[in-house]
Amino acid sequence: MDQRDAMDALFIGQTYIDVTFLTDRIPSGDEKTVAQDYAVSFGGNAVTAAFCCAKLGIVPDLLTSLADDWLGRMFLDMAAKYAIPVHGRKVKESSLSFVIPNNGKRAIIRCRDVDYLHPFPTLRLNGIRALHLDGHQGDAAIHYAKACREMGALVSLDGGGLRSNTIELLSHLDVAICGERLAEQLNLDDKGLLELLKQKGVRIGGVTRGEHGMLWYDESGTIRTQPPLSVPSAAIIDTNGAGDVFHGAYMYSYLARPALPWESHFEFARAASTHKIQKLGNEAGLPTMNDITSVMQKFRPAA
Repeated sequence: MDQRDAMDALFIGQTYIDVTFLTDRIPSGDEKTVAQDYAVSFGGNAVTAAFCCAKLGIVPDLLTSLADDWLGRMFLDMAAKYAIPVHGRKVKESSLSFVIPNNGKRAIIRCRDVDYLHPFPTLRLNGIRALHLDGHQGDAAIHYAKACREMGALVSLDGGGLRSNTIELLSHLDVAICGERLAEQLNLDDKGLLELLKQKGVRIGGVTRGEHGMLWYDESGTIRTQPPLSVPSAAIIDTNGAGDVFHGAYMYSYLARPALPWESHFEFARAASTHKIQKLGNEAGLPTMNDITSVMQKFRPAA
């Protein structure tokens, strides 16, 4: 697609189409069952974050995998709804995720094509203020992280797990919010991972811990705890994508109000992800500003 004269932000990731369904049991053998409800939506870490940022009012560019098949065309229709400029990197087949929420957790089966048929596209970064990565497309992630740092743009990472380029990427980041799985893969505890991020020069670092909130360090390097909001378990429908919405929301908050401290950006993002877990599927879980305000008024931080 044609690139705009300037972009506010660039998100780089891997496109999925997520099929999320609620069921009491998974059939086996020659059985069949009927799901209670289902949702079909866009998926992928940085992709979902980009849609969240766009829904809140700042539309980023999106560099992501794209196949010339009916699922790829479905994805482009989804992106067009939010006016997101998509810079596709061609793959043979679209990627799918089958997501089964279950008591605040979720099981996922992925069908993924990461055999890119072409090099990543070269984009003009005129006016860029922020870059968000999830580690997919490792060559593009490193290239644009270095370029954006040189231009003074904020570089953020969703470090959900260890990828081939993760350690190298850490040296080119301003913000890294990681999952506990990354700490486990590096044989570190949560505080050990925060220390690694500091050693690599990451200005703001954190480890998300699901229902236990987030351990993070602020602009001064002080380690802090952000508790989750207290949501009744009966209201939690689908936690898949909550972390991606968290990333998209703090990126929006930074772009909209860069002078605010990161504590404020993360409080905003916490409310956004709290909205998401009460909805089935990624698109239904994208919050509006009114949704975030409502969550902040309705739910208090857990003790």
